[in-house]
Amino acid sequence: MLGPLLLQVLASCLWLGHSEVVNSFDSCPQFFYDGIPPNDALNPNNPAWICQRFRNSYHYATLYDKEKRIPVYSAYKYQPAEKRPRGWWFVEPQLTGKCNIKEMETESYLKEKCKISSDDIKESQAVRDDYKGLKDLDRGHLSPSAHMDNDVSKMATFTLTNIVPQDKTLNNGQWRVYENETMQNYTEDCTTTYVITGAVPGNTFVSDNRVNRPSHIWSAACCMLDKKPPKAWGAIAENDKNEVEELSLGELEERLTELYGGTVTLFNNACPR
Repeated sequence: MLGPLLLQVLASCLWLGHSEVVNSFDSCPQFFYDGIPPNDALNPNNPAWICQRFRNSYHYATLYDKEKRIPVYSAYKYQPAEKRPRGWWFVEPQLTGKCNIKEMETESYLKEKCKISSDDIKESQAVRDDYKGLKDLDRGHLSPSAHMDNDVSKMATFTLTNIVPQDKTLNNGQWRVYENETMQNYTEDCTTTYVITGAVPGNTFVSDNRVNRPSHIWSAACCMLDKKPPKAWGAIAENDKNEVEELSLGELEERLTELYGGTVTLFNNACPR
C-alpha cells in the first residue's frame, strides 16, 4: 500500500498537472493560431497565464499582469452572438495562492468557501470595488461577450482578469463599432477567426493606484478562408479618444513594438502582415 506521504505527493502532482494558472498556455492552445501565442515582448514583470475556465470548459486565454492588475491580452476564437447574459463579476482563485479552485469564482464565494480575506484577493488582481465610482471609465472587456456563441462562454468573459479601465466614450462609441460592425464585415467569408485583444499599460492608475489605466487598446485578427490563404488585420485606439485606427497586422505589430519597447510578433509570422 502507498504510504500517506506518497499519496500526498501524488495528489499534489496531479493537481499541478491540471492547474489553470500555469507558466504557459499549454492547457488551452486552441485559442491561438497554430497553437502559438504572441512572443515574449508582451510579457510583464509579474505575469500569470490563465486558461479561462468556467463550468468545466475553457473559453479563452488571458495573459495577466499581477502588478498592474490588468490583462495584457486575451485570445479567443471569434464566434459572435448578440444576446448579453445576466451574470456576476468573477475573480481568479488561483492568483491568491491560497485557494485551489480551478475555475473563476465570485469574491463572496472565495471568502465563504476558502476563508480568503478581501486583502488576499486584492493583492494580485483587481476586484469589483476597484471599478466603482470611476469617472468617465468603463469596465472594458478584452474578450467581449458579444464575440462568444453561447451563454456559458459569454458569462466567462465577466471576470476581472479580462477587464481594463477603458474610456467610457470609446467603449460605447468607436470601439463598440469596431467590435460589432467592423469585425462582422471583415469576417464575412471566414471559417475560423483567431483574435488577440490587448491593452498597453499607461502611466496613470485608478483606485488608489491599484489598477493601471492603459494608454491604448488594440486588437488583431487572423482569419482562415476556405481554400484560400488567411487574411489578417489590426486596430488600435488611444484610451482617451473616441477614435479607432484600422491597420494591417504588420502595421499594428510595428506600432506595438514602439509602445512596448521590444519586437512584437502576434501570430508567429503565420498570417499576412
